[in-house]
Amino acid sequence: MGSLSIWHWIIVLGIVLIVFGPGKLPRAMGDLAKGVQAFRKGLKDEGEPPPPLAADSKTTDTAPRA
Repeated sequence: MGSLSIWHWIIVLGIVLIVFGPGKLPRAMGDLAKGVQAFRKGLKDEGEPPPPLAADSKTTDTAPRA
């Protein structure tokens, strides 16, 4: 009762194909792969220091002083 046979997996695959259809399943897997890639890229970028601020960061206060 603890292990699943090949027939169990075939039935599960059949139900998934009926629910999602043959066209939506590859698209969903592609979206999942893009999400994993974006997550890995985000983890890699997290270790890098942030880019420096622009050298042009002078305050431009145009209001007259009283």
